[in-house]
Amino acid sequence: VQLQASGGGLVQTGGSLRLSCKASGRTFSDLAMGWFRQAPGKEREFVAAIGRGGRASYYGDSVKGRFTISRDNAKNTVYLQMNNLNPEDSASYYCAAELTTNWGWAPRGSSGYRYWGQGTQVTVSS
Repeated sequence: VQLQASGGGLVQTGGSLRLSCKASGRTFSDLAMGWFRQAPGKEREFVAAIGRGGRASYYGDSVKGRFTISRDNAKNTVYLQMNNLNPEDSASYYCAAELTTNWGWAPRGSSGYRYWGQGTQVTVSS
């Protein structure tokens, strides 16, 4: 599975960004998908995850109510809509994928994913 993330950039506090991650090499609907982030000097943090069917979604406490994960199985792409951004959201954001037979579940820990994309940098200025 190959994952290509995009959409990062520089945004002011309170602004929005939408990240995309396009998958290839495997039937996309066989994959649970997740987003993680890592800031310099910090551990990788769970951001959001979504099940194969797109109806089951999970969020890290720090992003609940501000971020929305979604997927388009026809486009082999998972999205992360990020609203009301603040400087603490600045990090490299990584998408991840894992094969699962469970339609309505996705891992919430980084160890649950075998496939990772390259990071896309998000910087929020104050």
